[in-house]
Amino acid sequence: MRRSLKAALAAVAATALAAPLATAGTATAAPHAPSAPTPPRTPAADFNHDGYTDLVAASPGGTVAGKEAGYVSVVYGSASGPDKAHAQTISRETAGVPGEPAEYGNFGQFTSAADLDGDGYTDLVVVSYNGDKPLVLWGAKDGLSGTRHAELADIPGRATTGDFNGDGHQDLVSDRFPTSDDPNEDLAGMTVSYGPFTRAGKPASEDAIETGRTFGPGDLIAGDMTGDGVDDLVTSHGFEEMAYASRFWKGGKDGLAHTSKSLKSTLGGVIADFDGDGYGDLAARDNGTNNDDNESDKGTVRIEYGSASGPSGRITKITQDTAGVPGVGETGDQFGAVVSAGDVNGDGYADLAAGIPGEAIGSVKGAGSVVLLKGAPKASGGLTGKGAQAFTQSTAGVPGASETQDRFGSQVLLGDTNGDKRADLTVSAPQEDGTYKDSGAAWILRGAKTGLTTTAITSFGPAAVNAPERKEARFGNHLGDR
Repeated sequence: MRRSLKAALAAVAATALAAPLATAGTATAAPHAPSAPTPPRTPAADFNHDGYTDLVAASPGGTVAGKEAGYVSVVYGSASGPDKAHAQTISRETAGVPGEPAEYGNFGQFTSAADLDGDGYTDLVVVSYNGDKPLVLWGAKDGLSGTRHAELADIPGRATTGDFNGDGHQDLVSDRFPTSDDPNEDLAGMTVSYGPFTRAGKPASEDAIETGRTFGPGDLIAGDMTGDGVDDLVTSHGFEEMAYASRFWKGGKDGLAHTSKSLKSTLGGVIADFDGDGYGDLAARDNGTNNDDNESDKGTVRIEYGSASGPSGRITKITQDTAGVPGVGETGDQFGAVVSAGDVNGDGYADLAAGIPGEAIGSVKGAGSVVLLKGAPKASGGLTGKGAQAFTQSTAGVPGASETQDRFGSQVLLGDTNGDKRADLTVSAPQEDGTYKDSGAAWILRGAKTGLTTTAITSFGPAAVNAPERKEARFGNHLGDR
């Protein structure tokens, strides 16, 4: 925590000295010291509760039982980093998992990790886009198992987790919303399922929130922007080429508010404390005004800093043309198409990994890259381009080679996989060619005092973690997150 408690106490003392002396027998109320903000926590997936962050790499188009049914790979962390030898592949074919592998089943199209039942082990929510109910796999000492599961209420799209009422239990928010029988009523919204969940998948309570938009929400970004120890939510909205304003929903003792604050249109994002003032800051891709521009966009990361009332209006924009950021912004780079936050160098400030999947490396188009932006004190501007690092498959020490449309940096995830208190970076290239075209691969760069390093770097495709490797498996198409 870097908000000055000393300054707060000094203010209290000054107030006391300025107050008139109390007469005998008269009680004087003690001045109220403003409470210091609670820095937002960095969520981590730890399915076996051994203190190491575990990795989920999803392949929703992966081949299972001869069908493009999809699967997720779970790679557990250890003292030496990712334990590939004991990785798991979980699909509809896994013992205990309900259903059968189906063509275009999209198992693992979206995942979210959190301790939903409050037993200390992280659980994994797996969403498919083919009408199947979402599945929650319960964590345990031996990790995940298909035999320990529950099916949740239907979630048609995205979901994320957070503690939105501050009771210490993780909640699940999704874009599931009760529909009306009135054909003239076209509403959209989200449902908050408050924890703890039972092992049958039943939440303690639910609350449906109308967003005031016909479509959406799209992305759901959870984190504490107000410093009160309760998670808030940012939602993105749009339809086809239309980019709508994002919205901020405050969490509190009664749960997520039903009213929201309008923000600039953004896509994706993450909430973390980049300037160490105790308030979570929103870093997301600046969506401009039209979704049709996203593929050809150079890319801009927009940071809106938090405050006691939420988004403060203090905004920084970072591109590849920002001082200190390696590279040059070019059409189609898509700088910040995906982002993830974590403290890579252990200095107490969150850093930001920004994927640039469209980056050309020399004449190789769409090879892709990733940039690490480093957090710093508020007095130094917070997140800037100073000390930024860039990595591609052409960087010395990084396995592989930059090839056309690998799209290295399509997914990024920061998490401490070896327990050294520094976040490591997992970056994927779902269109990397292995034995088969577009089988996909992932790389893990270690965090260090100076930032990311290629020392002891790990890279692997699906075959290396005993997962099916077939054409267009696109391993790492999604990396498990909050």
